[in-house]
Amino acid sequence: MNREPDWALWRSFAAVVANGSLSAAGRELGISQPTVGRHIETLEADLGLALFERTLSGLKPNSIALRLYEPVSEAQSALAGAAIMAEGAQAEWGGTVRLTASAVISNYVLPQLLGPIRERYPGIAIETVPSDSAENLLLREADIAIRMFRPTQLELISRHLGDLPLVATARQSYLDRRGTPRQAADLYDHDLIGFDRSDAIIAHARTLGLVLRRDQFALRSDDQPHLWELIKAGLGIGFAQARLVHDTPGMVALPIDLSIPPLPVWLTTHRELFTSHRIRAIYDALADGLVAYIVG
Repeated sequence: MNREPDWALWRSFAAVVANGSLSAAGRELGISQPTVGRHIETLEADLGLALFERTLSGLKPNSIALRLYEPVSEAQSALAGAAIMAEGAQAEWGGTVRLTASAVISNYVLPQLLGPIRERYPGIAIETVPSDSAENLLLREADIAIRMFRPTQLELISRHLGDLPLVATARQSYLDRRGTPRQAADLYDHDLIGFDRSDAIIAHARTLGLVLRRDQFALRSDDQPHLWELIKAGLGIGFAQARLVHDTPGMVALPIDLSIPPLPVWLTTHRELFTSHRIRAIYDALADGLVAYIVG
């Protein structure tokens, strides 16, 4: 009689199906590739079933594996939900809160907000995850998220804190050398700093009747903190949060109306986590700090 596989084996199974290889599954789980391989072999032996076809490009799940993946994935979500409920039931003021926000907010806004929060709640450790991807709160990749879009999952509690205007900006030293553009068309005569692969700036310029090409950006990157540092260094004209420009010595918001949509700021957590004293405390403190930052 086959023995029942333990959960670690199923966890590795789900990661291999989702990622397509042992190495990618190992990176996601934080364990070695050989360990994942042993888990798959043990699971197949325990079940008495072959689950994957071994190919040159990785492991390909067979039809049985694909049928098993859905209930295993649902079990993962259920276990994550149980962990969330247990977290919410904790009443102590110690522990850890994991917070994710965009790279720009994490690097240039959070540091000034976290000082007063740490003074008020010294027993709560804070893990920060600077990321421009949407970490999954439902699977506990973060306890609290600062989002620049409205979360839609029903299991989440979200609060719209306000909107951050975006402006064209440059360092005064750059404008002293090259002159200050007064209208949108003047930007053609300047060194522009913008995205590499993303076409967000180009697409918005098109709505204003401006035709911009990728090669018209003298400096390009998809790392937004890096773009901000390039602008601060006086290397050209870029785009940034108006409050960030205002708070940075030597930076100038250009007198051009580009009708850039503002960034909405949403603070989000899981409904069950909201009953945790420490998470509620950090959530409320972050809300106060972010509102003050947005209002200026």
